[in-house]
Amino acid sequence: MIPVDEARGRILAELKPVGIEEVPLLEAQGRVLAEDVRARLTQPPWPVSAMDGYAVRAADVTKVPVTLTIAGAVPAGSSYGAPVKAGEAVRIFTGAPVPDGADAIVIQEDTEASGGKVTVKESSAVGRHIRVAGLDFKAGEVGVAAGHRLTARDVGLTAAMNVPWLRVRRRPRIAILATGDEIARPGDPVGPNQIVSSNSYALAALVRALGAEPVVLGIAKDTVEDTVAKVEGARGSDLLVTTGGASVGDHDLVQKALATRGLAVDFWKIAMRPGKPLMWGKLGDLPVLGLPGNPVSTIVCALIFLKPAIEKLSGLDPEATSLVEARLGADLAANDHRQDYLRSTLSQSSGALTATPFSKQDSSMLSLLSKSDGLIVRPPKDPAKKAGEPVRVLPFASAIPAI
Repeated sequence: MIPVDEARGRILAELKPVGIEEVPLLEAQGRVLAEDVRARLTQPPWPVSAMDGYAVRAADVTKVPVTLTIAGAVPAGSSYGAPVKAGEAVRIFTGAPVPDGADAIVIQEDTEASGGKVTVKESSAVGRHIRVAGLDFKAGEVGVAAGHRLTARDVGLTAAMNVPWLRVRRRPRIAILATGDEIARPGDPVGPNQIVSSNSYALAALVRALGAEPVVLGIAKDTVEDTVAKVEGARGSDLLVTTGGASVGDHDLVQKALATRGLAVDFWKIAMRPGKPLMWGKLGDLPVLGLPGNPVSTIVCALIFLKPAIEKLSGLDPEATSLVEARLGADLAANDHRQDYLRSTLSQSSGALTATPFSKQDSSMLSLLSKSDGLIVRPPKDPAKKAGEPVRVLPFASAIPAI
């Protein structure tokens, strides 16, 4: 068995970002940029007023109150064609270009206008309420860097930069194959010795949440022939993920079946719980990640290994597992030689986070995973701990909000 971190590193070392495509800005949210986004204009292109009021020369309003002549007006979208002279003020509105000669804005609440004159009751310093040219960004500046997943905020900035199309990484195609005579699809007749399969559905949802495209291949029967036939559907995918059958028992056929097509196995046992029987290899140019069949093991391993794999394929820097410190909510016995991931509830009290593991941690109990807020992560040989002692936790909300 190899350690979790080593397994993760060996998986990522074999993966490269997928290809590039161009998409319209309206379809860009959630995509990963393949090239920097550079502004095609300067914003604002000239000094503009940040408030409704009057454009003035600061020297004219040093001593107040003072009455100035209203020389004209400039709403947003237009301009004032003459310089502001001594003793003049120009009515101006938010976003309008500041006229030449003016170097300050007096807000309208500090004025009183009547009969072509305006009395300024509060002074305004040079530059007051003026947005200088290029305050937001300048033409040629990088607004959003390559290797970043676009948010709605990024889309707004890109639009403001006058960029209507973006070059992004295409969505990685992740083929998903469940295996085993003992499982049936939801809604299908369930035989007396069968259970309903959940793994493909959970993995497909996780893949979508990570910005990739799931390709669900169905359920392979426990024969070499059917497993090989189902895997044919993974052609053109960037990664094949199987669930169940990754070990080397008499009924674990994934390795045996794919070996007939040239599967090269790197490793297949991880020092972790849940999730010991995890396989990594390559079928020609197709990377293959064999996850355990137990539902909880599948999802935990997907979080630890599939998530960074998809991030690497998407052109992102795979995030290190982000652990936070919490207080233990119940006693724990000493851990063995495997890294342990305990389903737990999380609660906040007086600013402190408490993680309470469920008393049962069987890897078939998907209901407890659904009720969990995160995983307590215990290193190998971790000594026994009492309630109140510190532990490290992987909160689901910070790992993948949709998990």
